[in-house]
Amino acid sequence: RDLTANASQFSAFIYDTIAELNWAGFYLTRPSKDGTREELLVGPFQGKVACARIPFGRGVCGTSAAERRTVLVKDVHAFPGHIACDSASNAEIVIPLIKDGKVLGVFDIDSPTLNRFDDEDQKGLESLVAAFVAGTDFN
Repeated sequence: RDLTANASQFSAFIYDTIAELNWAGFYLTRPSKDGTREELLVGPFQGKVACARIPFGRGVCGTSAAERRTVLVKDVHAFPGHIACDSASNAEIVIPLIKDGKVLGVFDIDSPTLNRFDDEDQKGLESLVAAFVAGTDFN
């Protein structure tokens, strides 16, 4: 039930089993550096170096966290306010981690292939993320 162990293994599993990915991992909700708000801090992942902190409401990850919904983007370059942590990324899907009504973070996967993700991917990933959240201790 350990967060670090489960998130590390989950990221590796997704990265290794889904084709055409260049990043798979977690951003976890943490206080901002000045303590005035919550933001997303990079957690366990597979892929290239990532953005360290993302404010709620910014980019695809921040939008998913702020709006408490999955965000599926077929072309990240057309997404208003997209944060380009890796310029090779062209498509992205982000699923919020919600437990007991609280946003604990997001699970993010990126692909260098435009239009890589569809509704079927979204449903499957949402099921996997729900199982991850249910089986993980976030305290």
